[in-house]
Amino acid sequence: MEESTSKEKILKKIRRALITSTPNPFPDVEFDTSVYHEVGDELAVTFAEEFTKVSGKFIFCQDHSEFIGSLLALVEENKWQHIYCAEDKIKELLIKANIPFYHDESDLLNTDAGITYCEYLVARLGSIMISSAQMSGRRLNVYPPAHIVLAYTSQLVPDLKQALANIKNKYEEKLPSLISVITGPSRTADIEKTLIMGAHGPKEIYLFLVDDHQE
Repeated sequence: MEESTSKEKILKKIRRALITSTPNPFPDVEFDTSVYHEVGDELAVTFAEEFTKVSGKFIFCQDHSEFIGSLLALVEENKWQHIYCAEDKIKELLIKANIPFYHDESDLLNTDAGITYCEYLVARLGSIMISSAQMSGRRLNVYPPAHIVLAYTSQLVPDLKQALANIKNKYEEKLPSLISVITGPSRTADIEKTLIMGAHGPKEIYLFLVDDHQE
């Protein structure tokens, strides 16, 4: 009974507080302006700087031909034998360049690297936004030890707010069941405060940024 009485006292206080409006103690505070400095027009530069700060590996390409050349060099350097790709348009690029790849579900767990597209690049954070609506789905961003992302300059946005607004406009009422932001390779320091790379996902992440404003 005492507990019920105490509960009722609290509820009465809440009711009184809701009925009686409290004046704003800080009337001069402006809440609409962004707390961040403007990124400016050099979104690619900002993204590259922030992306490399979190151990991402950034490669700028003028076109698809340069992307293929850089990808070939990367594959040879790392001696990758099993590359996985689920995106049809990327598959076409790989076939033209004679770069072997796998695309069957049974091969996913044995890959050296996976190649995907992304939704947007968040310049301020150096982050890559992905979603389950992509043909690569949920798993290709997590299973392979190296994650290769092919993105375009038209996908650059200044901040996360703009990326989410674009996602909403793109999919309207059919939002993907998963919208995620990747900021650098997977890492954790939970085990004896020792930094472990690739604990919950890829140890390395490569971002190939193709300039599609010239096309």
